[in-house]
Amino acid sequence: MKTLVFATLLAAFGVILAGCNTTANVNTSSNFNRSNSNTYATGTTNNNNSGSTVGNMTNSVANSVSSMTTESPESFLSDAIQASRTEVEAGKAAGTKSKNADIKKFAQMLVTDHSKANSDIEALAKKKTFNLPTGLGSNQSTFDKLNTLNGDDFDREFIDTMVSDHQKVIDMFQKQSQNSADPDVKALAAKMLPVLQKHLDAAKDIQAKMK
Repeated sequence: MKTLVFATLLAAFGVILAGCNTTANVNTSSNFNRSNSNTYATGTTNNNNSGSTVGNMTNSVANSVSSMTTESPESFLSDAIQASRTEVEAGKAAGTKSKNADIKKFAQMLVTDHSKANSDIEALAKKKTFNLPTGLGSNQSTFDKLNTLNGDDFDREFIDTMVSDHQKVIDMFQKQSQNSADPDVKALAAKMLPVLQKHLDAAKDIQAKMK
């Protein structure tokens, strides 16, 4: 009888022990899964934050490079006045030398618009106490070359020069309108861009007709 009771108790103890092990395994597995889920979620968050940080760094580098390649306000006004004076002189030459009606009309537009631009640039430079250079600067050679030509040779060289010059000037003005350290210079560059683009479009139209 005692042996039977002992056996029964031993069997019951075994069942209880097995149940405890099952509960422990379930809890361990649950905790492990929660740990993995938390680790994955944290990793995902960190990866997202890392991507955001890299994006911000890329934008900062791009802005720094753009600022570094933009002329100082004084240098910009110096280059702008020499380029604008060149357009006036080239326009005057075309008005005299060319027999092409489209070119003569375009030349007059250059003289009118760039004469006003010269006045605006000079007024702003005076306000900022910037010292502007005299003459045409490095553009003098371009003007001298035009003056040696006549007839169709002059017309072709004049229009080709106006297209290439306005493309370079527009690029210069765009950079200044976006990144200038001086708000007044920035505003002037932005104001003049539509006029310069109008000149470029007109020059390209004439150039296409001459080919």
